[in-house]
Formats: sequence, C-alpha cells, structure tokens
Amino acid sequence: MRSTNDISLLSDNELVEKIVATNDSHLFAVLYDRYVNMVYNKCYGFATNKEEAQDLTHDVFIKLFIKLRTFKGTAKFSTWLYSFTYNFCVNYVTRNNYKKNEKNFEGEISDSNKLDTSEEALFEMKADLLKKALNIIDPSDKMILLMKYQDDFSIKEVSESLDIGESAVKMRLKRAREKVINVYNNLK
Repeated sequence: MRSTNDISLLSDNELVEKIVATNDSHLFAVLYDRYVNMVYNKCYGFATNKEEAQDLTHDVFIKLFIKLRTFKGTAKFSTWLYSFTYNFCVNYVTRNNYKKNEKNFEGEISDSNKLDTSEEALFEMKADLLKKALNIIDPSDKMILLMKYQDDFSIKEVSESLDIGESAVKMRLKRAREKVINVYNNLK
C-alpha cells in the first residue's frame, strides 16, 4: 500500500487511472481535494446561494465518480473536469426552469446594428444588473460568457472544452453578448 505522500505525488492522469481500475474512494478523495475549490467556484456562478453551490459541488463529484472512466486523457484532466462541471451546471439550471425566465424577460433581440455588443459594453455593465441578466439568459450562453470573461479562457481553450470549432466559439460569444446586453438594457 502506498503512503499518503506517494499518492499525493501522482499526476491527475495516474490518479484517474488508479481510481478507474480500483474504484478506491480514498484515491478519489485525493482528486476531490485537488479540485473541490475549482468545482465549487464554477458551481457558485450558476447557483443562487452558497448552499446551492455546495449541493451542486457535491452532485458534480458524485456524478464524476460514476463517469470518471469516460475520461480519455486527450485533454488535461482539469480542462475535462472544468467542462464536465459546466455541462452539469447548465443541465441543472435548464431543469430548474431558467429557460422560462429567459422567455419572460429577454423578448426579441433589438436591432443589433443599433445595440453596442462589444466587449467594452459588456465590461461597463453594473455588476448587480449583469448578474441578473446572466441568470435570465440561456445557461449555455451564460456558460460560454463565464468561460471567456470570468475564467479567462482563450478562444482555443473554449473550443477544446466544448469540442466545437473556434469560429463557432466566436459566433456563440457574439450571440451570447448580444443576448446579455439586451436583457441588461431591459433591466435598467
């Protein structure tokens, strides 16, 4: 049996391989300790309060333990987990009727030629109204905006995380910015 120090020296990929091979919850606890803060922070971006974020974090790790064998090692584990967490949160929010809120508040997107949808316009928004607007738009739009602007993912990193082309990322970012800016302007 390896000592705790030896286990903590394993790379993420080695640790995942051992967990998948043995279903060892002690090894999974090491992985949990490495990533619980990152997962919690991502969940908190989708939650309405700290307790909900903690519940989401717990649920992500339960599902992760079950789905860990689907990790292929083609990307860094942290990138895969990041995407896994975002997808889990997006599904959670969608199940909890946030889409209904989007339809109630978003309305039609106004003439986008008149609407300033630049990154600068996004950065100038007031934080409290921006948070409300982000909670109203579609969770997948919120996800891509948070990846780019909160977590500082490059277009390439977003592309790899979502397994879509870079041009698709740019188009989704543009559309998501348009939606959040439109909702924000309706909240003012």
